[in-house]
Amino acid sequence: MLQFLQDHLWQLLLGVNYALVIVFSVLIVLKNNNPVKTLSYLFALATLPFLGLLVYYFFGQDYRKNKIFAKKYFLDDEKLRQWRERFALDPPERVDFRKEYGEGMFKIYRLLSGNEKAVLTFDNAVELLLNGEAKFPRLKDDLRKARHHIHMEYFVVHEDARVQEILEILCAKAREGLSVRLIYDDVGSQLSGATQATLRESGVAFYPFMPVRYPSFTSKLNYRDHRKIVVIDGHTGYVGGVNLSGKYDNSFEGNERYWRDTHLRIEGAAVGSLQASFLLSWDFVSGDKLKIERSFFPQVKPPNLQPVAVQIVRSGPDTDWAHIMEAMFTAINTARDYIYITTPYLIPNEAILTGLTTAGRSGVDVRVIIPYDSDSWAAQYATDSYIEELVCSGVRVYRYKKGFVHSKTLVVDDLFSSIGTANLDYRSFSINFEVNALLYSRIIAAEMKGIFLEDLNECVEVEAGRWKDRGLQRKLQESFNRLWAPLL
Repeated sequence: MLQFLQDHLWQLLLGVNYALVIVFSVLIVLKNNNPVKTLSYLFALATLPFLGLLVYYFFGQDYRKNKIFAKKYFLDDEKLRQWRERFALDPPERVDFRKEYGEGMFKIYRLLSGNEKAVLTFDNAVELLLNGEAKFPRLKDDLRKARHHIHMEYFVVHEDARVQEILEILCAKAREGLSVRLIYDDVGSQLSGATQATLRESGVAFYPFMPVRYPSFTSKLNYRDHRKIVVIDGHTGYVGGVNLSGKYDNSFEGNERYWRDTHLRIEGAAVGSLQASFLLSWDFVSGDKLKIERSFFPQVKPPNLQPVAVQIVRSGPDTDWAHIMEAMFTAINTARDYIYITTPYLIPNEAILTGLTTAGRSGVDVRVIIPYDSDSWAAQYATDSYIEELVCSGVRVYRYKKGFVHSKTLVVDDLFSSIGTANLDYRSFSINFEVNALLYSRIIAAEMKGIFLEDLNECVEVEAGRWKDRGLQRKLQESFNRLWAPLL
């Protein structure tokens, strides 16, 4: 018997593998999920013995989402309603908004205010910050001026010299008696035991988002906290693509690659929405029934105001709809003149892909900047698989050569801009926790447009004819990775 098992071990293992494949395939089909995603999992199970099972085990199960996040959504919705009523967070609706910005922009506003109750505020001062070398000095200055509380939520927190300066400020402020709270994603971040001890001894309260610990590892590579939020004293906020890592700062010694990113500093009523988002996350990660104070939502009008209308929109497994994707989809479909997009990962779902190609064929000036060399070979192949369809539809695709472009921005028709954490890919649209600032402002749109056009100077445009001749092997690699696109 032992000899038989030894002689036929591989066949037995394959038999067990495909028996499990049949069971899981039935379960996947019965979920009635997105057909593209369903076929991706079925393809992996059928063609990759054992590895396909691991992929589904780690990425494909939704029981955590159904069990945890459905409850979180209902609790969050009730808390938001209470805070909005208690602290009068809803400004009066401007009757001239539709007339000033047009039907398309009004449609985005109403879509989000109706679906997620995203508050549109008007008395905001905003500042665009390009790359870490602009963000970090501004952030450190604001942190040093904090008087009541500091709230920070980041996907990536790395312990390099640049970030240590920020952590030291947090510790100093906590020792002064301020309330300092930090959320970091447990997959994206690296905090040593020594650093955690220093934070704890200084009085900084911190929690990892959905910590990864063996053996309960399944599905935890999904549903990561990709947000980057800072709120200082309730009146100053930051949101965008720049994480807490020295690699985002091109003045930081030792960086081997130029990093192009965009962040946003906000003063005004929109900070209340960032604050609410943070407090909901804090309640989730800490279980702490934090007393919500008026000081968290001060009604302070920023000085020297050139008012900008801002709508903060959250999206993730705990929201009822894919709000950020829906906002982008609506902006793309209402564009008349131009659509300028910068994204590190271009793996669009069918809705966004159809919107872009339709806009391109209808004469709208659609341009997209992506990295020349991605930081993920699988994501690069998947991205490249979409380029031919885009350029043949009139969409102009540019590849950024100066370094790695990590900005997640959208500007449309000199009216509308989006800056935030969401990439133009499946993971940002439906799996990870994201947050974007939507800005309805001709001044900001003009500035964003100028930055985009300047970035084009560091790009090479994809030529449709040459791209079609890139070779069969390359096309096969792209097509294979595109099958995995919903999982990347």
